[in-house]
Amino acid sequence: MSPSPAAHPPRVRGCRPHALAAASLITLLLAACGSGTEEIPEDTRAADLGRQDVVSAVHEDSALAAALPAELRASGKLRIGSGIGVPPVAFSPEDGGPPRGVDIDVSEAVARVLGLKVERKHVSGASLITGLDAGRYDLGTANLSVTEERKQAVDFVLYLTDGTGFAVRDGSELKKIDNLGQICGLRVGTGTGTTFEADLEAANKKCVADGRKPITISTYPDAAAHFLALRQGRVDVLMTTSSVLRYAATQQPGLRYLNEIERKNVGLAVKKGSPLAGPLKDAVNQLIKDGTYAKILEKWRLEPAAIDKSVVNPPAKP
Repeated sequence: MSPSPAAHPPRVRGCRPHALAAASLITLLLAACGSGTEEIPEDTRAADLGRQDVVSAVHEDSALAAALPAELRASGKLRIGSGIGVPPVAFSPEDGGPPRGVDIDVSEAVARVLGLKVERKHVSGASLITGLDAGRYDLGTANLSVTEERKQAVDFVLYLTDGTGFAVRDGSELKKIDNLGQICGLRVGTGTGTTFEADLEAANKKCVADGRKPITISTYPDAAAHFLALRQGRVDVLMTTSSVLRYAATQQPGLRYLNEIERKNVGLAVKKGSPLAGPLKDAVNQLIKDGTYAKILEKWRLEPAAIDKSVVNPPAKP
């Protein structure tokens, strides 16, 4: 029997079906399925966004560098596969320069502590994981939340926390969302293939089972598309990673960040069993100790995302 229309409200799909299958093992918090057809508002990618240098003063720690795997130490290079999407995580600036964002600054600073030069490639979620497993990259960055399923595929080095957040237009009557039951009957936008889409699917089923109006879920291939949908009134609420929404609210007129309902640990990814995990953890802790970590988070207005200490393979939630 076909599902009833009430159980499955209309959706806007932006990615090819295989993108969802590829993300089943390790879903990105920011789904990078290609560029949208509409431009992100100009003020969120101004050429000078994130130009402040808080990393170049970081120096090598010889003791930590000595703990690197011999092959990596001899090469002098840290090959990083990075998901590039939207501020403040990682984005390509208008001026065509190298990518910027908290992922970029943290991974660059870690490499400097370990005495390595960064070689960075822009990769998608699926190819990032296969690339780590195949040895094409030493490290992966993509605002990856830690889950038990993902820890079966890669090892994580904790460097941030992030959450499930909500944003609305300034004129919205919504003040706070404490649980997903509050969005029954609303039009909600999120990223295609993300953990948020799955959470909304589950919430919608409960809305319908409780006899309430369904959630109209619209999914988009990138942050630019769903921000535009909110600004143009095609959705009532955005639900995605808190760091992106909180930062965007400081950059985009008419956008109001509401709150988040939970936080998750976020990690730098390495191949399962990689001896690089330990030195990376120690490098992050060195950055915390010397104050560089705090400067990076302050630059990107991510102070709420700070951790006190890095560990390898933390639990999913702080």
